[in-house]
Amino acid sequence: MTQQTGFLQRLNRRMLGKLVLIAFLMFGFGYALIPIYRKICEITGVNLITPQDMTVKRPDNTQVDKSRKVTIEFDATAQGPWRARPVKNSLDVHPGELAHIVYEVVNKEKHPVTAQAIPSYAPQQSGEFFKKVECFCFQQQKLGPNEARQMQVVFYVDPKLPANVKTITVSYTFFEVAGLNKPA
Repeated sequence: MTQQTGFLQRLNRRMLGKLVLIAFLMFGFGYALIPIYRKICEITGVNLITPQDMTVKRPDNTQVDKSRKVTIEFDATAQGPWRARPVKNSLDVHPGELAHIVYEVVNKEKHPVTAQAIPSYAPQQSGEFFKKVECFCFQQQKLGPNEARQMQVVFYVDPKLPANVKTITVSYTFFEVAGLNKPA
C-alpha cells in the first residue's frame, strides 16, 4: 500500500464519519421539531389539538347581556382532501346567549380520511371569551369515501368580553391526520 492510498483511505473514513454524524444530527433535529413545535404553539396560543374545557357549562339564561350584540364571523379552510364551510357566514349573539353554528364537511377522496379541526380567533384575545360547549374540534373526525357530514359547534360568548370587541372571527382549519388514512 502506498502512502497516497493510505492518505485517501483516512480521508474517506473521515468523510464517512462526518456524513454519519450529519445524518444523525438531522434525524435528531427532525425528532426534536415535534416538542419544539408544540411549545411554540403553546407560547403563541395556537392549539395543536383543542381539548374540551370541562369547566365550560351551558350558561344560565340570567347571564345574557341583552344590552349589546357581538357579531361572530365563521370561516373554514381545509389542508388535504376535505371541503369545509359554515352554513352561515355570521351570527349576531348577545354575550351569555347559547348559540350554535353548523359546518358542512365533505371528504372528496375515494377512501376514508381522518382529520382534526383546529380553531383560531381574531382578535386573538377573544379566544378566551368564546366558550365552546360542544365542538367537532374536540376530537378527530373520520369521514368515509365521498361522505358529507354536518358538524355542529354549540357556544356562547362570555359576558366578560371587553366592550370594545364588537366582532369575533372564528376560523377552523382541517388538517389530515398523518398515518391514520390508508387508501383502499
